[in-house]
Amino acid sequence: MTSIIETPVQSASGATAQSKIAASLYNAAADLLERNLPAHAQKTAFIDDAGRYTYGELAHRVGRCANSLRGLGIEIEHRVVICVLDGIDFPVAFLGAIKAGIVPIPINTLLTPTDYAYILADSRAKAAIVSSELLPQFREAAALAQWPGRIIVSDPQGHVSNQAAPTFAELLERAEPEATTAATRRDDICFWLYSSGSTGEPKGTVHVHTSLAQTAELFAQGVLGIAESDVVYSAAKLFFAYGLGNALTFPMSVGATSILFSGRPTPDAVNDILRRRRPTIFYGVPTLFGNLLAHDGLPTREELALRLCTSAGEALPEEVGRAWTARTGVEIIDGIGSTEMLHVFVSNRPGAVCYGTTGRPVPGYQVRLVDAERRPVGPGEIGELEVRGPSAAAFYWNNREKTRATFIGEWLRTGDKFRVTDEGDFVHCGRADDMLKVGGIWVSPVEVEGTLQQHESVLEVAVIGALDDNDLVKPKAFVVLKPGVKEYPELSDELKRFVKSKLAPFKYPRWIEFVAELPKTSTGKTKRHLLRERESELRAKRTNGTS
Repeated sequence: MTSIIETPVQSASGATAQSKIAASLYNAAADLLERNLPAHAQKTAFIDDAGRYTYGELAHRVGRCANSLRGLGIEIEHRVVICVLDGIDFPVAFLGAIKAGIVPIPINTLLTPTDYAYILADSRAKAAIVSSELLPQFREAAALAQWPGRIIVSDPQGHVSNQAAPTFAELLERAEPEATTAATRRDDICFWLYSSGSTGEPKGTVHVHTSLAQTAELFAQGVLGIAESDVVYSAAKLFFAYGLGNALTFPMSVGATSILFSGRPTPDAVNDILRRRRPTIFYGVPTLFGNLLAHDGLPTREELALRLCTSAGEALPEEVGRAWTARTGVEIIDGIGSTEMLHVFVSNRPGAVCYGTTGRPVPGYQVRLVDAERRPVGPGEIGELEVRGPSAAAFYWNNREKTRATFIGEWLRTGDKFRVTDEGDFVHCGRADDMLKVGGIWVSPVEVEGTLQQHESVLEVAVIGALDDNDLVKPKAFVVLKPGVKEYPELSDELKRFVKSKLAPFKYPRWIEFVAELPKTSTGKTKRHLLRERESELRAKRTNGTS
């Protein structure tokens, strides 16, 4: 890696100690910036809703940000929350804080004031950089948490008037563009990411300085082959671990160009970006790919400049992958990653995609499947995936119990169930708490969902376990139909027969409920626990009604 900070040697007697210190110093922001200076100084680094920014302009903005934060009395190892819509202010704030040795905490822009209050109190951040559109929610959160920190408003469009304090842009304008890089070390805390917290309070996941470059070199360069000539667009936002790598770390690691879009990644918006901005790499999630295929506005092959797409967040249904390639001529490289590992560690490979599988370990990572006692499972058996690699988080902030349960020495427990095919590809079977035992045999809800999605009428589906009249667990499917498809009385039985024709009979869903949409996290993952809770409530009502 580049950007080792040199420490002056003061005397001959101290030369050895000083050289050891210098060899251990490393700053992630300085590394990513210096890779592109001066060779790419005039090349476009980011394109957002307002304009284009070269790597040289980015470096000056980052320097101004580092100086501004220091000028506000924020010191090395202090924390700053970043709640900013995708645009140039995000990479500037994120990298500027890191350059100053301050710890940025990007957070979800879709949360509630109560969620923000929890994060402010938990992180004890000294300041928060907040998009003007989110200012009302954040002020409410600060009041709820009785948080004494400072709010800095990111307001590139001039939405907020009569501000008592200067905006982020005004702070940058007043600061000098050249900033000293903090003498951080490779294992110093660099940034946090809060987990989605879909089944509990979000967890502050703490990463060190070397993690960013490791994911770029092992996955983006080693697997995707990202290059200086690429133009990338990530529908997953920068505050996600997936989006942070896709749209910031990966392109900056090689001098590529990244497209940032502040709005929601609706099919209309994404199709417009694919057609008008012509990215060569598109990073999506399974739900979005399915919705794009069902949408009338998908660009033709001639209108696309794509050379590959990626998917993560949930297992990509085999039918969605095949349909996308048939329509666009471009592969989707499906993989699995996590906030704790920062990015993808098992993935398909360009030119060797096997739809219906998650692929194989990314070089540099080791994975294994274990049973409930953490013993290796046999060939073809389902086990929980554990992974180890250089980008693993250090720990969860303020959560020793969860840290000890998740980080087992060098190994990280993912909570995901997999099996391995005879060819060596990993097949996702669901989360550990989503697996169903039907008639004494394990059933993967992901397998049933993927089969149902092959039916021409089905857009999305989620499968959970429900109890029959004998209190035995059987699969139940919640189905979203494709646009224009109407529910009819025989459709439920037709879907059941369809699954029976493709899977072992005991796996078919005994009940099918048609719904307008599935509950999702902000990362696009299905909230199956909400479906289970709903099913339990309905069963309780039925039981009380007949008792």
